[in-house]
Amino acid sequence: MADKTKEDIYQEFRGAVNMAPKELEEWLDTEESKSVGDSDSGESTGHQSGRKIVRIKRKKKDDLSGADYDHMEKVIGYVHRHLAQRPDGDVADTKWTYSLKNWGHDPTN
Repeated sequence: MADKTKEDIYQEFRGAVNMAPKELEEWLDTEESKSVGDSDSGESTGHQSGRKIVRIKRKKKDDLSGADYDHMEKVIGYVHRHLAQRPDGDVADTKWTYSLKNWGHDPTN
């Protein structure tokens, strides 16, 4: 990953995150969103990530920080790993889908 440029990361992130900021915000307010993930602080890692993704997607590309790019890489990795573990059958109302949506990717789109 060290050889990736910021442009590579930006483009991969845009491909991995298929939810619009408003759509993701609305999802994060649901009980389904809050029902999945690991949590030490009361809010799951994925839920925290979703809030960061909303902020990143609302920024202009030129305003993205190094920390934003670091988080974008984390999101890309999570989405790709999670998609590789797709369960059989209808995934619409599963914890697998809920987790992915917290990370900005709706596998049903």
